[in-house]
Amino acid sequence: MGKTIAIANQKGGVGKTTTAINLAASFAVLEYKTLLVDADPQANSTTGLGFDLRNVQQSLYDSMVNDAGSKDIVLESEMPYLHVVPSHIDLVGAELELINHPNRERVLRSIIEPVKEQYDFIVIDCSPSLGLITVNALTAADSVIVPVQCEFFALEGLGKLLNTIKIVQSHLNPALEIEGILMTMYDGRLRLSNQVVDEVKRHFDDMVFNTLIHRNTRLGEAPSFGKAAIMYDADSTGAVNYLNLAKEILQKNDATKIKLRDKILALDHDEPTQ
Repeated sequence: MGKTIAIANQKGGVGKTTTAINLAASFAVLEYKTLLVDADPQANSTTGLGFDLRNVQQSLYDSMVNDAGSKDIVLESEMPYLHVVPSHIDLVGAELELINHPNRERVLRSIIEPVKEQYDFIVIDCSPSLGLITVNALTAADSVIVPVQCEFFALEGLGKLLNTIKIVQSHLNPALEIEGILMTMYDGRLRLSNQVVDEVKRHFDDMVFNTLIHRNTRLGEAPSFGKAAIMYDADSTGAVNYLNLAKEILQKNDATKIKLRDKILALDHDEPTQ
């Protein structure tokens, strides 16, 4: 059964969607079956992977509000190991429509559960808020990655998010862990970037990923072509950074050994009988 990772920070412009798209794509390139769930009404993860919202028949909204089946809303991307649950602007109204739902915080979890065993990783792109949809994502997740930009107000609001995570752990999802804090928009030439990284590491120590996501033009350009950075320019700094992040997460979860074991079992199964 796969691991579900939410990408969350109520602060906007920190690289949540960029991280969600490129981390999911990196897992896929490494041949891990991955599902990217776009839980942001802006639907940038959906369009960022080349889907035209005008052609999307059903989205996450339809599953959360209209009880559409999980398998009915999953789309195949151009990458063999990457599937997507698209979002739609209608998701903005889902919080109001779910207000009287008896298990309103667990709706997304119930959507993911039926398909979870089909994937090695499920990555959830959260909206820049701490509303009901984000709480749903944290309740459905096994862990959360918190992107933090290497800028002056880096720690602003981080305490509020961590407090929300603690509340979710206490009341809704005791198994939720913090996968790590990810430093984004890093520019090694700037003293400020290095100071912010040092400050965040001083506060959170081992919770901070070793991988830094550098400022990179290709990361910004790729979504306009409907591609992850690794499909747009595999040699770009951004693509390499996110591939390294995926490998760091795999190593942290000891998933590389699991994948190797699965491949060996598959080879044994395919061997012709003598």
